[in-house]
Order: sequence, then structure tokens, then C-alpha cells
Amino acid sequence: MSLKNLMVHLDQGERTAARLELAVSLARQYQARLVGVFGQRAQPQQVGVVASWPSQDYVEARDASKVAFAKATAGLPQAEWQDINRGSDVEVLRHLTDRARHADMVILGQHDHRVKAYVPDDLVREVIIGCGRPVLIMPYAGTFTEVGKHPLIAWNNSREAAHALNDALPLIEGCDDAMVLSFAARREDADACCVEVVSHLASHGIKAKTEVLLVQDFGIMDMLLNRITDRGADLLVMGAHGQIGFPFLSRGAGTRYILEHMTVPVLMSN
Repeated sequence: MSLKNLMVHLDQGERTAARLELAVSLARQYQARLVGVFGQRAQPQQVGVVASWPSQDYVEARDASKVAFAKATAGLPQAEWQDINRGSDVEVLRHLTDRARHADMVILGQHDHRVKAYVPDDLVREVIIGCGRPVLIMPYAGTFTEVGKHPLIAWNNSREAAHALNDALPLIEGCDDAMVLSFAARREDADACCVEVVSHLASHGIKAKTEVLLVQDFGIMDMLLNRITDRGADLLVMGAHGQIGFPFLSRGAGTRYILEHMTVPVLMSN
């Protein structure tokens, strides 16, 4: 798949600028169209006993977003700013998810519980579940102007992992080194799967090393996060809401944990 139509979510949060910077960098790299979608929760403006929409606060944030997007995307082959123009959580999620379905890849920001949230807390998870497209999530801390030079691929031989692996190919093509990290209760099971993954990546010109972690207890996701740090990875690729291969996790538990504790950009596919 060629990345020719990217979408980035915008709001008035502090990390929007960093998220937009990464999106612009990717759009420039792939000569892709970039759509910036502004959408955040807001209360209607109260005029007497009648509520009117949009509120003045929303209008000011919207207009500032449009100006910032135009400035950041100057020189791109094609850039388009859109406004969801809805204030309720339900409507923000619905419209953002719908628009995400029309992109090759969606760029969102990790929820930061330490600061005021302008979007629903579960926005990232709901978009991943509902949009059917690969989602690149940027952490709420750190600087990331490019991704995919040192990817770590979490593999458990599931449908979701296969989707994520193939969705990530444009991002990791030409990478300096790739690591396939497989979890299994028995080493022989993981070894067999890793051989096929490495062969698949090699057919795309990507050389990958493998590592197998035997799962015998809890702490699977912490093991994964530790390996990201140990290897200096700049991108984690993993399936979302899968269960197969992670016997000690309920469905979706690993996804939720990574979304809360991620330290590098994560590409997830469902």
C-alpha cells in the first residue's frame, strides 16, 4: 500500500503542533495529500436560556487551528483542513471515525490524563476499533519528526498482527534495522512463525532480526516496552485488540496498556 492520503486529528491541545509536524513530515516524504481534521468537545454557548452552537471558545480554537495548519502545510502537494463542527463526545467520535475510514493512515495523539482533555478519553481506542484503517499514535511526550528507521514488530501470528505488519510496510521500507519480537508459550511455535515473517519482510527488501520471549507469567506488555527501550526503537508495530498468542491477557487488554504507557509512536491495526 502506498501512503497517498493521510489524516491527522487536530484540537487546541499542546501536543497538536508536534502531531502536525510529524504528519507534515510524512506527507512530504510520501508526496501525499494531508487532511487535518479539527474536532474537540465543547459546551454550547448559553444565550439567556437558549444554547447556541458553535460557542465563541470553539470558534476561536477552530480559527487558530486553521491558521496553524495552513502555515505548517505550506509547500505540501495537497493539504486540506476540515472542521467536524460538533461538540458532544458521541458526535466527535462518530465524525472523526467516519472521516478516518477514507485515509490510508490516521495520525492521532496519545491521551494524557495529566492535562485538560479536549477530546473524549477513549478517542484513540474507539477510532482504532471503528475506522478499519491503520492508526499511528504519537506519545504525549517526546519529539518524533520521523518514524520507521528502527521498527519493532510485535508478532503473535494473529489476524490483527498481520494487518499491522502489512500496513506498516510503507513506513519501514528502507529501515536501518527491523526487529520481530514474538511471544509464545513454547519456543518452537514462535520460531516457526518468525521464519515466515522474516521471509515476508525480505520479499519487500526489509532485513529483520528476531527474538522470542517465552510467556510464562504476567507482565507481557512491560516486557515489550522494555525491549523498545533496549533496542532504541522509534516505532512499535502491533495488532490492536487481539488475543491469540497472549494467553494471559483478556481481549484488548494489551492494547489499552500500550496506549497508556507507550514511549514511541505506535502503529496499530485492528
